[in-house]
Amino acid sequence: MLDRELVEAVKLAREAGRILLEIYATDFGVEMKGESDPVTEADRRVNAFLTARLHESFPTDLVVAEESATEGKQSSGRCWFVDPLDGTKEFIAKNGEFSVMIGLAIDGDAQLGVVYQPTTGKLWRGVVGDGAFLEQGDKTYVLRPSDIADPSQMRLVVSRSHRSKSTDALVQRLGITQEAVSGSVGLKVGLIAERKADLYVHLSGKTSAWDACAPEAILRAAGGTFTDLEGRQIQYGTGELKNHRGILACNRKGFEKVLPVVSAIAREAGLIT
Repeated sequence: MLDRELVEAVKLAREAGRILLEIYATDFGVEMKGESDPVTEADRRVNAFLTARLHESFPTDLVVAEESATEGKQSSGRCWFVDPLDGTKEFIAKNGEFSVMIGLAIDGDAQLGVVYQPTTGKLWRGVVGDGAFLEQGDKTYVLRPSDIADPSQMRLVVSRSHRSKSTDALVQRLGITQEAVSGSVGLKVGLIAERKADLYVHLSGKTSAWDACAPEAILRAAGGTFTDLEGRQIQYGTGELKNHRGILACNRKGFEKVLPVVSAIAREAGLIT
C-alpha cells in the first residue's frame, strides 16, 4: 500500500546522506540552539532538502522536520516526520554514529520508516504489516528481533553521549550484564531489529516525534515493540511534538517483563504518574 512512499523515502535518505558526508569531510562550524543542543550546517541543509523534496513528491501531506518544526497538528491524515541528522553530537565528534530518519504517520500511527547511516551505507526500512529489511551494499536482509524473554539475558543499548541515574537503576533492577553503546535513536533501534541488542529505554521527555516515528515503524514492522514508558502507543500529529513520556523499544518476547520495571523507574523520576 505504501510502495511509492517507501521508494521515495529510501531515495531521499540516500541523497541526504551524500550531503551529510560532503559536510562531514570539512571543517564545519557548530552553533547552539539551546543548552546541550548543537546544530550544524549539515542539519540545516539536509532539513531544507528533505522538506522541499517531500512537499514536491507528496504535496497534500504535512511535513514536520526538526529544524523547521512549525507544524504538526493533524491527528488524521498523513504526516511525514523528518530528522535530517539524528546524532548531531556524534556527527561533530566524527565517530560515524549518526543517521537520516524519515517516517510517515497515518492517522497518528507510525506506518513507514527509513533510517540511513551514511558512514556505513546501512539502510533500515520498514512498513508496518509488510516487514522490515536492512540494505547494505548489494545485499538485503530480513529484520527480526530476538526472542530473549529473560531481561537479565538481554543486551541493553545505551546512548554514547549521555547516561542518567535512571539508566543505572534500570540495569540493576533488570539484572542486565550486557550493554551496547551507540549514538542516534535510529541506530539503536536498528541494533534491536538486527538482533545485536534487545532493549532501548529513553528515560526522559527530551526526544521528539521526528526521533521516534521512523524507528518505531521499522521496529514494529520487524515484529518488535515501541511504546512510551507506560506501554502506550505513541500518537503522532497531535500538535505535541515532544515525547514527554519517554521511549521503550524492545523485542516482543521480553516486553511484558521489562515494562513494569521501566514504568516504576519512570514514575520515580516523575516522567509518568
